[in-house]
Amino acid sequence: LVAGAASLDPSMLGRLGGWAMLFFLVTTLIASSIGVVLAFVIRPGDGAGDVATSMLDSASGEILESKEVLDSFLDLLRNIFPSNLVSAAFQSYTTTYKHVQIKKNITGELGEYNETIMIEKVPYGKEVEGMNILGLVVFAIVFGIALRKLGSEGEILIKFFNSFNEATMVLVSWIMWYAPLGIMFLVAAKIVEMHDVVALFTSLGKYICCCLVGHAIHGLLVLPLIYFIFTRRNPYTFLWGIFTALATAFGTSSSSATLPLMMKCVEEKNGVSKHISRFILPIGATVNMDGAALFQCVAAVFIAQLNNMTLDFVKVITILVTATASSVGAAGIPAGGVLTLAIILEAVGLPTRDISLILAVDWLVDRTCTILNVEGDAYGAGLLQAYTDKMGEKNEDQELTDIKMESGDPTKAAGGE
Repeated sequence: LVAGAASLDPSMLGRLGGWAMLFFLVTTLIASSIGVVLAFVIRPGDGAGDVATSMLDSASGEILESKEVLDSFLDLLRNIFPSNLVSAAFQSYTTTYKHVQIKKNITGELGEYNETIMIEKVPYGKEVEGMNILGLVVFAIVFGIALRKLGSEGEILIKFFNSFNEATMVLVSWIMWYAPLGIMFLVAAKIVEMHDVVALFTSLGKYICCCLVGHAIHGLLVLPLIYFIFTRRNPYTFLWGIFTALATAFGTSSSSATLPLMMKCVEEKNGVSKHISRFILPIGATVNMDGAALFQCVAAVFIAQLNNMTLDFVKVITILVTATASSVGAAGIPAGGVLTLAIILEAVGLPTRDISLILAVDWLVDRTCTILNVEGDAYGAGLLQAYTDKMGEKNEDQELTDIKMESGDPTKAAGGE
């Protein structure tokens, strides 16, 4: 990312970043809409009540602590500026809550006794395990721009980062030799951990189906269609070029872990230049979470149907907007989307206790989420490459036109003599 930012002109950096963010925002909104529509059509919450009751009773200790919507967005802003770059590589800032108790002495007819009154929860911040990739991305971009401003003095450090990145790519190519075997065991381990696979898939099958169908529609139809409209190239050829990265995303269930391989695939097989892929893909791994947004919308409607709660138009719009916004802050790690699901449930007044159900099958749904997330990043890089190619052709045509006009103007030629 440092090398990518350093190789771009500052004006081009802002333009590329703006188009990338617009693409990520629009595709995430589309994904959220697909999730809500499918959830209302398939109705995954119908028929899952029996297993839900038994599972919630047994999983009472696994309930995630819900977080206020405002605190979640403030945490996002705080993480943009990490206090320590080293700790940002393995820790991030989050808001947690503690309950303050006040004891009052009340004198009654039978004498004096104490009454404990619970007041509102008090927020306080702490560092938790998990890479603060957002802070690292922002620092790397700013540092890359600073190196470019230095000119010749910054070239040594830019070469260092370029060499470092190339060495990482070589390591990735070695690792990929045993990736198929590793992916097989990663998935097998999750299946073995489950107690009653048949009962779980029977009761939550409609929910899983809803998520998988939504991911398939968005990944195989919507994203390729957007790519084709703007580039007039075959989107499925592009998709085949990143197949190895998508398989790794399925195995690791992590956008961040798939990042080095995705860079290698789009550069070597799809012709995306290094300065674009190394600038856009790390940003996409942080802010572009199409799969997470779609799954969160399905999960929210699923929990509403489970509790026989009707969602009016305002609540549906709230789910769409909150899912799109909260997916930006979702960590690019396994089960990162589940952690932000509580924000959406709180926003529309749904019980966060039912998240335990989502966790039961998240090992499968999260893998297809990750595939969709990294696919969206790759198509974004491909679109920006096509955009820069067109801009480059326009500039070349303009230069040729200027040269022809100058050579064809006799007064300029005479003046030149």
